[in-house]
Formats: sequence, structure tokens, C-alpha cells
Amino acid sequence: MMINALFPDLVVNGETVPHVAVATEVQNHHAPKGKPGIAWRKAANAIAIRTLLVQEARRRGLKPAPEEVAPGRFETEEEALIRGLLESAVVAETPGEDEVRREWVRDPSRFRSPPLWEVSHILCACDPRDREARNAARARANDLTRQVIERPGSFAVVAMDQSDCSSKSIGGALGQLGPGDTVPEFEAALRDLVAGQITPTPVLTRHGWHVIRMDALAEGAVLPFDAVRGRISDALEKTSWARAAREFIAELTRTAEITGAELKPIRVGGSP
Repeated sequence: MMINALFPDLVVNGETVPHVAVATEVQNHHAPKGKPGIAWRKAANAIAIRTLLVQEARRRGLKPAPEEVAPGRFETEEEALIRGLLESAVVAETPGEDEVRREWVRDPSRFRSPPLWEVSHILCACDPRDREARNAARARANDLTRQVIERPGSFAVVAMDQSDCSSKSIGGALGQLGPGDTVPEFEAALRDLVAGQITPTPVLTRHGWHVIRMDALAEGAVLPFDAVRGRISDALEKTSWARAAREFIAELTRTAEITGAELKPIRVGGSP
């Protein structure tokens, strides 16, 4: 096969990994156009680590116990083995009170209550999957954007006359919104606006194109330490677990015999 000629066999501790396994993994790795070898090497590295973990799980006599990860979808036996191995072999340090407080003191402004946005919009509805309808709605939304930016006081009137949303009856007002109250694309646009600002270009969501005005903005208040202690502790513990997992995998890699992959030492405490 051509693949075999271009890329060497992946062999991990004497176990040859089928080329098809690496080829299937390739789709999960980005590479510059015209350079498939880079994606292949990334896939080979990922498969090599996965094979090492499965080998270690079996060496320890672990048995797969697949869990449901989504309604009707269960782990594969390989995924269950890896999860079981990491759960038994990797231990995270529980942060102490002083460490948690130091993390909070470092920048308390990171921990805020959710913001509140008071918003109005004009909707030019379309099915985004329909290219012709999407382009026509965008042209209309561009024109409406120009109108309301040139004459900001006309926003409510234009919404009442032109919007395809039921909010048109009240000038496009959506009231107060918080994180999670609207679709992700709409919320992302809100996070870039200041009070009184209108989106300079229409925003596309599953509902169509939106011209959005931020009527008022209330930034979330900085939360006291006691309110965020648990959240910070959980985050520090997850960081500790990830560091320990990288160290565990690094040790397996250092003692393994691998050909067909280019595994580099994993820097504990940093990115692999």
C-alpha cells in the first residue's frame, strides 16, 4: 500500500498498531494544506500514547467497565481501560486553604457574578443553510445597520417596521439577558458591546441576521472569597490532576520502546 511506503509501522513495546488505526485518527489533527505527513505524525503520537496506556492497564490486570458518556452512548472498552487506569494511577493533590486564598488574592476581579445585558435587536430571519436566503437577509440587515447607526434614535421605529422577531411590537426590546439566555453567537456579540453601542455588522445565528443594540450593561460584581472558595479549589485540583497525569504518561513514554512515532518528553507543569 502507498501509506505503508510513506509512513513506517507504529510499534509500541513490540505491538504493531494497524495503519488503519492511525489513518482513522488523522482526521482529528490539523496540518497545513498539502502536508499530510504532519497530521500523520500527530496521529501516530496520539495512538502511541493511547496504546501505552491500554498496555499498562492490561499489565495491571484492569478490566474494562464502560460507562455511559451520553444518552445511549457508552465508552469503548479501550476508553474504559484508559479511564480506569488514570483513575487508579493518578492522584491529584487537594489544595490547602492558604493555596486557595493565594489564588483568589492574585486577581479577585476574575471571579464575578454574571453580567446583565439589556438588549434590543432587529432580526432579518432566514435559514442559514439556504445560501440565497442567507445572502438576501444579510444585504437587508446591512442596510438596516447603516440606517440605525446613522440615526441611532430611529432604532425602535426601524425594529417595529422591519424586524422579523415578535419583539418588534416593543421596538425590538429583549429585556435583560444573562449568560446562557441566548444562542452562543448572539451572546458572543453582546460581550463585545458597550452601553449604547450597535453592532457594526450584522450577527448571524440559527435564526438569521441580527442588528443588536446594547441598551444597558451591568458588569458582574467581584465575589467575596467565601463565595468562590469551592470553585477555586476544584480548579486547582484539576490542574494538579492534569500535571500528575502528564508525569505518569511521561514515565511510561521514557521506559517504552516505540518506533514509528516521535514522542518528545512531556514537560511536567507545562503543555506537552
